[in-house]
Amino acid sequence: MKSWNYFNPVRVHFGEGCLDELPNVLGKRKALIVTYPEASYTNLLHRLEKLTGSLLLGLIDEIPPLPEISDLGALYDFVRQDFKAAEVIVAVGGGSVMDTGKILATTSRGRTFAGMMDAVAMAETGNLTALPVVAVPTTAGTGSEVTPWATFWDKKAGRKHSLHFPGLFPESALVDPLLTTALPPGPTLAGGLDALSHACEAIWNRNANPVSDLYAIAAAKEVLATLPLLMKKPGELRLRSRMAKAALLAGLAFSNTQTALAHSISYPMTLRYGLPHGIACSFCLPLVMRMALGKDPSRDNVLREVFGRDLEDAPKRLEDFLEDLGVRAGFSGYGVGREDAERIVGEAGSGPRGRNFIL
Repeated sequence: MKSWNYFNPVRVHFGEGCLDELPNVLGKRKALIVTYPEASYTNLLHRLEKLTGSLLLGLIDEIPPLPEISDLGALYDFVRQDFKAAEVIVAVGGGSVMDTGKILATTSRGRTFAGMMDAVAMAETGNLTALPVVAVPTTAGTGSEVTPWATFWDKKAGRKHSLHFPGLFPESALVDPLLTTALPPGPTLAGGLDALSHACEAIWNRNANPVSDLYAIAAAKEVLATLPLLMKKPGELRLRSRMAKAALLAGLAFSNTQTALAHSISYPMTLRYGLPHGIACSFCLPLVMRMALGKDPSRDNVLREVFGRDLEDAPKRLEDFLEDLGVRAGFSGYGVGREDAERIVGEAGSGPRGRNFIL
């Protein structure tokens, strides 16, 4: 057996109502809260202010989906100037909010966004450090609460950026399923499929190891069993809790493997065709599975733990699963012709995430 290692330093708090543990997690540290605009229309913002009390140094509640590089620069420099006394960042929201929280927590020698980007461009992330981040997901799918990546976008240039260094692992994650109960159907579905993609991508991955496999198998099986039920009964807390756990387990899996070909395919589908991330990285899972089967017996064996002994029809069953949820499985359903689809797949395979695929 080849040698392997697994590392994840995030202290996870899981359970209904575990957001109330925030004061204990913060200790006596001054906190900057980063969240999404809609939080101000619910009692979540008031609850966060009450839980942090005198420790609350500031609050930024304007983080949009798919944070743009053009917006992040000014926000980053504003935080460095106006909230330089912050000792911890509390990121409360979906993947975009948690990723933005990690970016705002990052410090560079230049102490400007431009300085940080220069370090990233020069692959000098060893010059970067980060404030502690407490991640509080309000969706079930992204896994950002237990990973060391922060994604942001440059739509004008047609690029996705990923900031990544060990210091970006959150210090703590408070995974409270109660915070997901108000999610509309669209984000619920997209989040669940994002988690499924994370789990599958951790399996057909060159960086897979026995620990990531255990998390990936458990996550994928839970999503396949739970997501269809949740879409029919979105108010059922038991199902919300199961999906929150599945997303967390998927995050723990790909925190050590990174994602692979399906995610690499997803980036142009989001940038050029406007697909939500969870749909963009899951619609092609049957295609990618067909490409993966038979390439590595050990990976086939792990896939059998999820999809059963007969893998020959597993891609079709996965395709049916997506179609039953209203997701078109395949490029043609999104107006992408054969030639463009082949180009997207080819380019994806040569990208950093695509190279993690087992081909």
